[in-house]
Amino acid sequence: MTDVASGTCSPHPGRQGSRRRGGSRSRRQWAGLGSLVLDSESLLQHLSNELDAFRACLDGDLSVPIEHCGEWTLHDLAEHLGSSNLWAAAAVTEQHGEHEATSAPRDPDEFLRWFEESSETLLKTLDTDPSASAWTFHPPHTVGFWQRRRALEALIHRWDAENALGSSRPLDPVLAGEGVTEVLDTMAPRQIARGRAQPPQHALRLHATDTGTSWVYGPGPAVATLTATAEQLVLLLWGRMRSADAAYGWTGDQEAGLRILAGTLTP
Repeated sequence: MTDVASGTCSPHPGRQGSRRRGGSRSRRQWAGLGSLVLDSESLLQHLSNELDAFRACLDGDLSVPIEHCGEWTLHDLAEHLGSSNLWAAAAVTEQHGEHEATSAPRDPDEFLRWFEESSETLLKTLDTDPSASAWTFHPPHTVGFWQRRRALEALIHRWDAENALGSSRPLDPVLAGEGVTEVLDTMAPRQIARGRAQPPQHALRLHATDTGTSWVYGPGPAVATLTATAEQLVLLLWGRMRSADAAYGWTGDQEAGLRILAGTLTP
């Protein structure tokens, strides 16, 4: 389970501490990352679509287990996503990360309304200038940070929910590619800053076969290249797939590449 600030599986989006400014720039220098490819409007549309798709999963059995989130059920995952929607909205409106989540309603009908209202609150809050100031757990400290973060949070958890129900649909390849970028420019540096991962000693190239996008993670020339679709890459980085899967192709020093991926790049 992880903290809500950084991503995917935490039931308590409460106190997250102060902003971490120091040390991120040097780590991003060797990340070899491109610029954001999705604009504010596109990210908000993706966020709306993914929240709607997640909500559609809640009409069935909420007791089904979520494979990659410990002992959570679909109900737990929905409560996490709804609570973190409200926490992120407060990070914009209240300009801090200290928002304390209240428990979701226990009544099933009220719970569904609560989730819908949390999504509506988030979407309304984020529908503003992406350069506007916001509290964030990693630079940039802007609304645009949350537009991207929440779209990607909803994307991964929509996949979690659909996977639990046996009906997972493809991820949008451009949004999935943005998810790869976010892992390398935000999540991995944050993990390193918090002592949860070590900086890579070598560089690994990741190449998305469907979008043609490449990323280089680590210092110096790449010692290996990992190829797969953008969806497969982002699911791998978030621990939803395994690098031994036949979907992944390797060239170069695969052993060294696997050591780079062995670090905890995401929470």
